[in-house]
Amino acid sequence: MTIDLNKYVEFVNTTTSKPSKNFPDFSTRLAELESEGFPTERLLTAAVGMSAEAGEFTEIVKKIVFQGKPVNQENLFHLKRELGDIMWYVSQACIGLDISLEEVIQMNFEKLNTRYPEGAFSIERSENRVDGDL
Repeated sequence: MTIDLNKYVEFVNTTTSKPSKNFPDFSTRLAELESEGFPTERLLTAAVGMSAEAGEFTEIVKKIVFQGKPVNQENLFHLKRELGDIMWYVSQACIGLDISLEEVIQMNFEKLNTRYPEGAFSIERSENRVDGDL
């Protein structure tokens, strides 16, 4: 089966939201979010930053695992530095969501403790989650 790339690009365009395609709709959406008290600028900073820094962290791990980069103090230090950058953006998200790091960790603990009540990982529970288990 050959895919017509021009038709695919057209499909992508038709399935893209208006705020993702043009500035007036984007600007209107930003105004709507501001009126709702949603901290768009803070959470966009956090989301884009976490993604970028996680990519940098992943790149180092990829090179160690698949490309023979040595496991040495310099590369471990680099991983730790990237993890610190990730945490900086996580903290930005916490500020935007008005939640402490402690609360985030507590919520995560409670979620995982509910998912794995035996206190251990389970493939079954990991793949077959109950309603509401995000």
